[in-house]
This record gives sequence, structure tokens and C-alpha cells, in this order.
Amino acid sequence: MSMDPDPGRIPDLEPGGGVAPGSTPPESGQVSGLSAPEPRTRNHFPPMGIATIVIVALLVIAFLVVAVALLA
Repeated sequence: MSMDPDPGRIPDLEPGGGVAPGSTPPESGQVSGLSAPEPRTRNHFPPMGIATIVIVALLVIAFLVVAVALLA
């Protein structure tokens, strides 16, 4: 069973397979590029990420101190 739509039932489809001018929405997406500009992303590291790194570093230091104390 084919999943392709029936060309006879597609609105605004011309005999050659194209569509009439004005049949597509003005902001329709393109195959080769973006239809709208991408929003600017933040350039700073989030505070929660910094806190996570600090907590992990403190846990590693505490683990090393305990390991050295047990070996000594």
C-alpha cells in the first residue's frame, strides 16, 4: 500500500505538479535555509552550572583528603 497522497485530491496542485502563485503561505519553510532568524543565545555560563562544578570539586577534594588520611 502506497503512502503517497493522491494527486487528484490535493488542493491547488497544477497538472505539472506545481502550485499556483499565492497558494503557499508567505512564511512557509524552505528546504535550503531558515524561514526566520534564530534567536540569539546567551553567552554566559548559568549560575547553577557554576554551583554544580564547585560542589563536585569540593566532593572530589573531600574524597582525596579522606583517602590520604586512611593511607597515612
